[in-house]
Amino acid sequence: MTINPSFQAQLTQVPAAPAYRCGAWSSNNAPGAYSSIDIYAKLTKSVAGVSGAAASAVVHFKYMDITLDQRPTSDSGGFVTFTLPLEGREPHQVPATVDVSFTVAGKRIVCTPAFFTPQ
Repeated sequence: MTINPSFQAQLTQVPAAPAYRCGAWSSNNAPGAYSSIDIYAKLTKSVAGVSGAAASAVVHFKYMDITLDQRPTSDSGGFVTFTLPLEGREPHQVPATVDVSFTVAGKRIVCTPAFFTPQ
């Protein structure tokens, strides 16, 4: 078998990783319906935590979306915490997600979402 050298010219380059990355997660993935949980998020730039970035969060329940009124700023490790009282707003065994985003130098960076399923 012979491979034509022009085959390699058809390949596209691997895209560069984004400078900023972030992710969010919940303190409890299976909380009680009336409990409170924390939502954590971390923002990095080239693997180092980014401090001083404003964060916001929106919770997506089955029947409504709620924008959290907390506006934490990331610490020296790039971390923020939101407190979320569930107040029975999500049906039993129905997953909910939380979108967290950071604002850095006028740019909005959207994190991978957090999730939880009330028990």
